[in-house]
Amino acid sequence: MAHRAGFVNIIGNPNVGKSTLMNAFVGEKLCIVTAKAQTTRHRIMGIVNGEDWQIVFSDTPGILKPAYRLQQTMMNAVDSAIGDADVILYVTDTVETADKNGEYVARLKDLSCPVIVIVNKIDISDQARVQELLAWWKEQIPAATVIPASAREGFNIATIIQTVVDSLPEAPAWYDKDSFTDRNLRFFASEIIREKILLNYKEEIPYSCEVAIESFREGEERYDISAVIYVMRESQKGILIGKKGAALKKTGTQARIDMEDFFQKKVFLQLFVKVDPDWRESRRELRKFGYEE
Repeated sequence: MAHRAGFVNIIGNPNVGKSTLMNAFVGEKLCIVTAKAQTTRHRIMGIVNGEDWQIVFSDTPGILKPAYRLQQTMMNAVDSAIGDADVILYVTDTVETADKNGEYVARLKDLSCPVIVIVNKIDISDQARVQELLAWWKEQIPAATVIPASAREGFNIATIIQTVVDSLPEAPAWYDKDSFTDRNLRFFASEIIREKILLNYKEEIPYSCEVAIESFREGEERYDISAVIYVMRESQKGILIGKKGAALKKTGTQARIDMEDFFQKKVFLQLFVKVDPDWRESRRELRKFGYEE
């Protein structure tokens, strides 16, 4: 049997479960997951291998109307994902309005590559509603394969993967079969810290923060990691640190525990907070944080 391989890009609106699906496909927590919109900022690759196939998944930021340069770079990642895919996975769910961001749905109709629509979160809906949504999406994109799923419960994950494999072109593997991502450990360290910020702080704080790993040293027994959390205002710095440093300590402890689980090694983590009022609008700063324009 010929070997199949290709790039399968996951797009959709915020909070529909794209990152949870990605983690389910790969079997590792590559993508941070929270209930907040804009949790995913980067395009993150996850590689799934079979004996005669390789799927290179890409998780992308949720579709939104950009309000500042950072968000524009996020949408650039979505646009590039639509343009360079062998297969598109468009993720919706049983909660959102089906016709949200109709301009992207219209673009999917004109694609030459296979499109698979995943209706996620069926575990929190009923059969009648799910059937209604499946029929609606099939009507909107007649050429697409429409699959109901629950990323949280793992329902239909194997079906989606097999449908993807059947849609891939014949090609050799793009990456070593032992690989499961193109990102390095520094990236995952920064994302784990950012996830804890999203979980622990309210209102504008998580959206005003970015994390930079200043040093990452591997010793025989542990990783020594130093990270800087950038905020936009002095008042945000105070909130992030908290009374007598308690809030920052809590965030750091949670991040360290998750890093040790992910890296399978002890971690010594130091967190610092700096103010950079323009980081979300500055091309130079965004490049420093790994955002491509």
